[in-house]
Amino acid sequence: MPNPREVLELIERMRCISNDGERRALIDYLGAVDRPTVLSFLNAHGLNVCMGSDAALAAFASSDVLLRDGIGLQAVLPVLGRPAGLNMNGTDFIPLLLKSLTSRSVAIYGTATPWLDRARVVLEAATPHRYADLQHGFHPTEHYIAQARATRPDVILLAMGMPKQEEIATELKRALDHPVLIVNGGAIVDFLAGRFKRAPEAVQRSGLEWAFRLAQEPRRLFRRYCIGAFGFAWSTIRLRRAASLRARGSGAAAPASTRISPRISQSTIRRSPIQKEL
Repeated sequence: MPNPREVLELIERMRCISNDGERRALIDYLGAVDRPTVLSFLNAHGLNVCMGSDAALAAFASSDVLLRDGIGLQAVLPVLGRPAGLNMNGTDFIPLLLKSLTSRSVAIYGTATPWLDRARVVLEAATPHRYADLQHGFHPTEHYIAQARATRPDVILLAMGMPKQEEIATELKRALDHPVLIVNGGAIVDFLAGRFKRAPEAVQRSGLEWAFRLAQEPRRLFRRYCIGAFGFAWSTIRLRRAASLRARGSGAAAPASTRISPRISQSTIRRSPIQKEL
């Protein structure tokens, strides 16, 4: 079982993206990786998973870029003395990233047919990339490694849920020897394929998108969002205590968050065309 201080250290590694310039700089960085690089998103469910599993914590910790996803962490980070920054949820950021990158080869590993094929149609119409390798999400890890070695994609989008995708991303990172961006996308392919609907924008802005998702998948998501809320509250208490004990022991505040330097002045974040289109 992980020590809360270890999970606190993971949280402190998250990139705080606070304006459009920093987001643009992040996209530029991700588009120019020179080695296997893992992009992950940490939300309240992911935090609960990391608090209860050494393997999950290690998988998230192996990410090269970790972004804050969702209202849960937005509320908790100030309690821990951390800036919350923008909500960099993968459902919005991943389509924006794919739209922004120059043409390259993309592999999608995760979910199942017909959703894989439907997502490819949507992505081919909205982005400049070649989606040449589609694999469902129920193969052993060795299968994805073999596929990636054979096809050598520039981007791998994993859509398997937490923490399976983060663990597979770690193994891909270790096994591959070419520049590739490995993105942990969760349910992104299902959203793109229309399997699940996004909440209306007003619901998204209110921070209640989780309730909209729960209404669509009550059986699968009840434990995550309802029972998980109590676990998240307990995790927050333990993390706050760990931060307080560390600060008292060191006599210093927690380090400042890691940031991407902005290239343009701060501006209001607006939904991009692809976010509306997808």
